[in-house]
Amino acid sequence: MGEGYPENRREFDMMFATNEACMTYLGNLRWKGGFVCRKCGGTTAWILTRGVWECTKCGVHRSPTEGTLLHRTRFPLKTWFDAAWHVCEQKNGMSALGLQRAMGFGSYHTAWEWLHRMRHAMVLPGRGKLTGEVEVDETFVGGVKSGKRGRGAVGKSLVLIAAEVRGSAIGRIRLQVIPDSKAETLLDSVEVLVERGSDVVTDGLSGYTGLPTRGFNHTVSRQTPELGRNLLPKAHRIASLLKRWILGTHQGSVGKDHLQCYLDEFVFRFNRRSSQSRGLLFYRLITRAVDCRPIPKECIT
Repeated sequence: MGEGYPENRREFDMMFATNEACMTYLGNLRWKGGFVCRKCGGTTAWILTRGVWECTKCGVHRSPTEGTLLHRTRFPLKTWFDAAWHVCEQKNGMSALGLQRAMGFGSYHTAWEWLHRMRHAMVLPGRGKLTGEVEVDETFVGGVKSGKRGRGAVGKSLVLIAAEVRGSAIGRIRLQVIPDSKAETLLDSVEVLVERGSDVVTDGLSGYTGLPTRGFNHTVSRQTPELGRNLLPKAHRIASLLKRWILGTHQGSVGKDHLQCYLDEFVFRFNRRSSQSRGLLFYRLITRAVDCRPIPKECIT
């Protein structure tokens, strides 16, 4: 087994054979810095047979799921773990229909809702910004709908792409839905995604000219966004892969209201593409589910 996570399905089944085993695993992730009782401040606890932690000082019970993504879930934790494993095991992810079939859910909406909860957990709060040389560009995303050429595609959503340049390779990436390509929108978005002082490479769109005033080194790869050879190869490669992923894995059925969640999943997977173990992705996802606050139903429906 890997360091705290299963390497394959056989090890997964061994580690998480019961709900109690899943609860204990969550508790060890949540209180890896040490258990602290919310009532008396005690720092030691018994782990009961059902996976609940009991303070040895005052006897207060704490559930590893309280205040997390899995807070008050009506489903067994083993079912959640199994679903998370299915999602991480597939290199390109799963559609809601695929998860419904894999888990045997009677409702498509249940699978869809679970996937969106997991996507919320894929974004690490306070995650590091991109650094070094970073290519920045925009692309329109909207399944198979037709639209105008260039920056005015009708019915599509505009997505800002930021990709670290690491020699001939692509480093980390970030994707963000933006309402328009106005200067203020572009500069604010770059500031959110990229560390100040980084070398930002863009095309000649005038909206980027203010980057130096925001603390970035700015290089224009080409003066016009439509003409010339590909001088933003990393950003364009990400745009191509993203659209292929949406069409292939999700058959292009990605609504505007939830597009950012899909982008977050793509980023989560792409930035861990070199991982040799699906189990490590599972570990990262479960760890973030523990760190993620409960998500109100109205936020994902």
